[in-house]
Amino acid sequence: MSFFKQREPRRFQHNYIYYDERKEKLRKIEETAKRELGLMPEKEFNPEDIRGKFAEQTTHLKRYQEGKAEGKGLRLSPFGIFMIIIGLVLIWRFLLQ
Repeated sequence: MSFFKQREPRRFQHNYIYYDERKEKLRKIEETAKRELGLMPEKEFNPEDIRGKFAEQTTHLKRYQEGKAEGKGLRLSPFGIFMIIIGLVLIWRFLLQ
């Protein structure tokens, strides 16, 4: 059991400057409508299409993923903070004697 989590390397994330989310949603809606009308062939199953869909729909997981991507500081549990305080007190008492 360790008190600190080893940091995970920051992953490459490219945010597009000129990206229109509304246009992309509209294109997907048009594509599904054409498939339902039979104008386009059925889409083959691709596991990449469902990857991350659950995390996108839940608010707490979405916030966690955003915080992880931004690299928000070190998160310590209350037990970890307590152990650090006890360690500092012991060092302080040792240095005073």
